[in-house]
Formats: sequence, C-alpha cells, structure tokens
Amino acid sequence: MLKFRRTTTLQKFVVVHGQIHNHFYSERHLVSRQIYKQRRSAALAEGRTVAA
Repeated sequence: MLKFRRTTTLQKFVVVHGQIHNHFYSERHLVSRQIYKQRRSAALAEGRTVAA
C-alpha cells in the first residue's frame, strides 16, 4: 500500500486483484487432487485466452 500514491489507484488495484483472486483461488482443502488439477488447468487456460 505504501507504493500507491493515491487512494483511487489503490482502490482500482484492489478491485481487479479481488476479481482475479476469486477466479483463480480454489478451496483446495474441499476437493480431491484430481478435481483441483482440472479446475486449475481450466482457469489457467481461460486466463491465457483472456491475456492473448
């Protein structure tokens, strides 16, 4: 937070970071390894297509 000079810039970052975090964060302790790997692969593939 110290590197942001304005609170509006910080707020924009937090909003975007929250959306990305919610998209990629999976509750690992609630699912099996196989399902977690499938979900993670799908999320990474979607992230790559959005970034391209």
